[in-house]
Amino acid sequence: MKKLVAENKRARFEYELLDSYEAGIVLTGDEIKSVRAGHLSIVDTYGFIKAGECFLRNSYIKEYENSFYASNKNDLTRRDRKLLLHADEIAKIKKKLETEHLTLVPTKAYFSGSNLKIEIAIARGKKLYDKRETIKSRELNRKLKV
Repeated sequence: MKKLVAENKRARFEYELLDSYEAGIVLTGDEIKSVRAGHLSIVDTYGFIKAGECFLRNSYIKEYENSFYASNKNDLTRRDRKLLLHADEIAKIKKKLETEHLTLVPTKAYFSGSNLKIEIAIARGKKLYDKRETIKSRELNRKLKV
């Protein structure tokens, strides 16, 4: 059973999604409590690979209010977070990102059992005329349904 926590709807409009992967994410105890409360945003987030590991940059997790250590911590709400993927998946992603000039975008965050999973997709940026075509087709579908 999957419980959706956050979704990046903007990614489907801005990018053409090619391949998707499911990854775990490394969080601290306070961060997971905050995510369970629904305080996660992946809207302006992107992924990158560094030293054979995959990371998520600019994801926002609100600081947990009932934390004992809250006053001692720096503001780490937008820190880089490590994604847990198999080494062969990371190698495939790295090869595609480097050779085809694509980007890594998170599309969903959800709980699978008690584990937080992030669905990431390899994506190609859409041109302005592609976005216009998407808008036209969406409008046409709305008119046909009514």
